[in-house]
Amino acid sequence: MSHVAEISSQISDPTADQYASDKEKHGERDVYVGEPIEPIEEETHRSLKPRQISMIAIGGAIGTGLVIGSGSSLARSGPGSLFISYVIMGIVCFAVMLALGEMSTRYPSKKGFAGHATRCVDPAFGFATALVYLCKYLIISPNQIVAGALVIRFWNSSINGAAWVTLFIAFVIAINCLGIKWFGEIEFWLSLIKIITLTGLILLGLIIDLGGVPGQQRIGFAYWQNGRAFKAYKVAGDLGKFCGFVNALVLALFAYMGTELIGVTVGEAKNPRKTVPAAIKKTFFRILFFYICGVLIVGMVVDSNSPLLAQAANKGTAGGASASPFVVAIQAAGINVLPQIINACILIFTISAANSDQYIATRTLYGMAKDGNAPRIFTKCTKRGVPWVAFIFTGMFMGLAFLVASDDALTVFNYFTSAVTIFGSLTWISILASHVAFMRGMKAQGISRDTLPYKAPFQPYLTYFALFFTCLLSFFKGFDAFMPFAYKTFITHYIGIPIYVFGYLGYKLIRGTKAVKMHEMDLTSGAREFHDIEGDDIEEDEAYKSLTWKEKAMYQLRNW
Repeated sequence: MSHVAEISSQISDPTADQYASDKEKHGERDVYVGEPIEPIEEETHRSLKPRQISMIAIGGAIGTGLVIGSGSSLARSGPGSLFISYVIMGIVCFAVMLALGEMSTRYPSKKGFAGHATRCVDPAFGFATALVYLCKYLIISPNQIVAGALVIRFWNSSINGAAWVTLFIAFVIAINCLGIKWFGEIEFWLSLIKIITLTGLILLGLIIDLGGVPGQQRIGFAYWQNGRAFKAYKVAGDLGKFCGFVNALVLALFAYMGTELIGVTVGEAKNPRKTVPAAIKKTFFRILFFYICGVLIVGMVVDSNSPLLAQAANKGTAGGASASPFVVAIQAAGINVLPQIINACILIFTISAANSDQYIATRTLYGMAKDGNAPRIFTKCTKRGVPWVAFIFTGMFMGLAFLVASDDALTVFNYFTSAVTIFGSLTWISILASHVAFMRGMKAQGISRDTLPYKAPFQPYLTYFALFFTCLLSFFKGFDAFMPFAYKTFITHYIGIPIYVFGYLGYKLIRGTKAVKMHEMDLTSGAREFHDIEGDDIEEDEAYKSLTWKEKAMYQLRNW
């Protein structure tokens, strides 16, 4: 029997999953049974607190895709298709989070979820996963900066956008260079502003719908009646309504993308086995409120046939606040001043997204290097735990944002950003496929799911459903490129697939890797506890007990 098989047979016994009794120490870390000792090197720091992880998890996904993109979906597909698509994709998104939760708490690696793909499927699969995820964030980070420059045109269109791009890039560089403690705290407050803004918009939409604005009548579900709930897209009739629904699913997928970044932050979480499950549970309720309730309210207060909505959908992000369906409802209700405030909030949305996206791009490249899939030099970190070589490399791509200075160049850049959705869906497919292999490996080695630090509900069925549905949507997402055929649209819809396939096959041919066999899967190394932070948890618990009831209330509110 191989060494891995021996350890696997031990792990089925609860007493085997313990620390070595002699408390051997290396660099103040306990040694996990069966796990080789590795020399300590400069690396990222585990400093993200539970409240920061939780807020970043939801804040990273709340962006222009929901606040502005939902307007395009409503105009094309109708409120019924919009609502159902967000419910379905919300279930898929939650399945991805649960899959990540099980693997990340069992193996809280700094390699990210690409490391799970390497461990459970194939090193080539891990490389392909990291490659498409890196491509996504190398594109989307400068795109968010461009979006911020375009949003400012709502107030002033005379200043060249390149000036604002310079300021935003300087801000992103400064925050990321301060280290994970500062990054986590700043992102916490920026994400909190996002949540407060969305909460206010949802409540305002409900007030408008119920007739709470002077001089306005109650709307109710009037815009869902007379066949307006489901609109035809591209072609007439029932086929057109189905096309509208599929298009709404694609736009919903884009809006939800980003929630998986918890799989990246786990490498710098203070206590992954405590913070990750808590963040996942809270994310479920936030998805239910912000996404599903948000699009339901939008569909109630905005007529999908409204000329104002059509104008907003055509403007896209470049229209700033005027492109948001929430602002369309505010304008229709005759409320002044608010569009100015919302535009400022949308600007914060884009800056926060650019900041977190650059963080993810850097940590993804760092994780690739830790996994042996990128040059080792990218693992070099500063004393603050910032992978400075990886940051310099990924940061250079922010320079693409200067294409905003020319309208022609910006058009070319927009073709690149259209590919973001396929990169995101392929990432979800990789996470779910890794989780399927992980569960099969545990079953083949006789390891009960009850031994997992975090056992997700509805498994394995939810992962299988989400994997099948995401694959199906990825295949059909570019259907409108054939109605009629437009080669540029087709390329941007599907360019991620050949990159994914060639990355996998190329790595496999060059490195000669083999698929991981279920009974030989390494399910032990990297599964150690975090003894070095247990003392901090005890100190925090003791400090909480000493607080007054008012201080405890504020603490709970801050950590919600």
